[in-house]
Amino acid sequence: MELDYFIKKGLANKIFETELQRYTDFFANSYKENLEHCKFVLNTFPRWSIISGYYAMHDITKLFLVKKFQIKIDAKVHKTVIKIMETITKDKETLKLLKIGYEEFTKMAADLVEAKGHRQKAQYYTGSEFMKEKYRETAGDFLKNTVLPYLEKIKNL
Repeated sequence: MELDYFIKKGLANKIFETELQRYTDFFANSYKENLEHCKFVLNTFPRWSIISGYYAMHDITKLFLVKKFQIKIDAKVHKTVIKIMETITKDKETLKLLKIGYEEFTKMAADLVEAKGHRQKAQYYTGSEFMKEKYRETAGDFLKNTVLPYLEKIKNL
């Protein structure tokens, strides 16, 4: 599968030269802000730390795609980014980290959807020191073992 496949399917587009600087500036700042937010809320709001950590990974990947291939993602953004990375990189470790990040993000999103339907569970989470600690551990591991190594690997690509 080549990059043209994603363009033909309407999932990605070549970026116009006039948009290039705006996109690179946005994603360069966005991934750094998400990383800082991930670290800042790690102990107080660990679930949001995981979400922010994933978005740091996601945004630096979009920055990489813009800089290296001059493409932007237009549809099914999260899955399309992963599929494109599967197409262009042979570094299995980088792909593994990105997929772990996406899985953690989708777990958090699922928790939020479930909490919407089951408010009592959400209240139980906020009142349970055990669950807060469990999320803190998960968020800390995610930052250390997934987010930071991924950011370094993508910077090296």
